[in-house]
Amino acid sequence: MSEPDLRAIELAGGFDAPIAIITTAAASDNNHKRAGKNGVNWFQSLGAKQVITVDVIDSKSANDRALADQIRASKLIYMLGGFTHYLGETLKESLCWSAALEAYQLGAVIAGSSAGAMVMCEHYYDPARRKVERGLNLVPNALVLPHHNTFGKNWAAALTKSLPDVTLLGIDERTG
Repeated sequence: MSEPDLRAIELAGGFDAPIAIITTAAASDNNHKRAGKNGVNWFQSLGAKQVITVDVIDSKSANDRALADQIRASKLIYMLGGFTHYLGETLKESLCWSAALEAYQLGAVIAGSSAGAMVMCEHYYDPARRKVERGLNLVPNALVLPHHNTFGKNWAAALTKSLPDVTLLGIDERTG
């Protein structure tokens, strides 16, 4: 993933750009600290100098003004993978998601892996519940199928039938 992540860093302003890692998708099983540390280490290994985790772990913290301010001040906002529905529902209509959108409107990059990419679309498929949910709508009329080269492709046929006018974006593992 170094190539697409380096491109995200470049688009965000380079190695000195502030990066915020949002750990929400890993919080429901209390894995957000480890996942966040891995994210920080990854971006630092690519040369990024200002990388922080923003532990938005529940609806209360998603509406915490200090955490929203950290997100708003970032030039690259990266949402980790994990539990898709938990991430989508926690961020939906929150101060932290509003802050991410404000940063985006001012030129910040919003990126994510797996669940982090899924919830950015108008729709996402929640594999745990086997249900299509309303996403955060950063990418209108779309639905991401992550891990497309492995299990994600198995969702395509049913989703094409249930959402015939929505663009399905199959993204293979280790691509961007």
